[in-house]
Amino acid sequence: MIDPILLERIATALERLAPPAAIPVDLTAADAFVWHPSPAQLAPVKKVAHVDISLLVGVERQKGLILANTLQFARGLSANNAMLWGARGMGKSSLVKAAHAQANAETPGSLALIEIAREDIATLPELMRILRPQPRRCIIFCDDLSFEKEDADYKALKSVLDGGIEGRPENVLFYATSNRRHLMPRDMIDNEKSSAINPGEAVEEKVSLSDRFGLWVGFHNADQEAYFAMVAGYAAQMKLPIADEDLRHKAAAWSTVRGGRSGRVAWQFVQDLAGKLGVAIHG
Repeated sequence: MIDPILLERIATALERLAPPAAIPVDLTAADAFVWHPSPAQLAPVKKVAHVDISLLVGVERQKGLILANTLQFARGLSANNAMLWGARGMGKSSLVKAAHAQANAETPGSLALIEIAREDIATLPELMRILRPQPRRCIIFCDDLSFEKEDADYKALKSVLDGGIEGRPENVLFYATSNRRHLMPRDMIDNEKSSAINPGEAVEEKVSLSDRFGLWVGFHNADQEAYFAMVAGYAAQMKLPIADEDLRHKAAAWSTVRGGRSGRVAWQFVQDLAGKLGVAIHG
């Protein structure tokens, strides 16, 4: 007769060797989710904080490219992974969320937006594995993505963008925003160049990460007229009781104090102005 204690130990050992059970995934529970890798779960987001895409002014070319790519994907067609890079506060992440909302408005339920934190990039392959068999199309979104010295997570991202031996799932795209054109600090690339046996290959390894995004969209600082257009658009949406000339004068003063002009500065100005005028902002 086999010792029951021994049987229990064998059973416990086999449980440790068994692959982890697949997490239950219901991508119909919401239109957006946040990825939590430990323990693995997709937390539904009831309401995505986004602005209407018509309010994103001064970035017409960028808006056209991202919206067209997103709608293409939502309609079941092929599309590209996208990187939105450049000036701070010019609406990169707002555009991703607005394009997602527009796609679901035109084709209800077509796209799920899944946010992944920068520090969880190494778990991208696991998230891809979970999403691969799902019928719903998904955009994985990482905001403010960049890599620092001694950071090897970029290799996991390269593997995902390349698709590996299985290839990228047809139902998944990856969108990222970054203030850096190549996702790496310049000194990181220079250090690789100075210490490598083949400097050219080392630099190419770092810079080529950006090349793996099929759609590469740059954002630049707003000029004064674009800034005023942003302010006017937000003010009109909020129905602020203020004359155009007074609005421009106050907006100019605000940007001078802030030391720059951008969509973020315009929105912050309108929020402040709405409070001063006694207008409540909802949503």
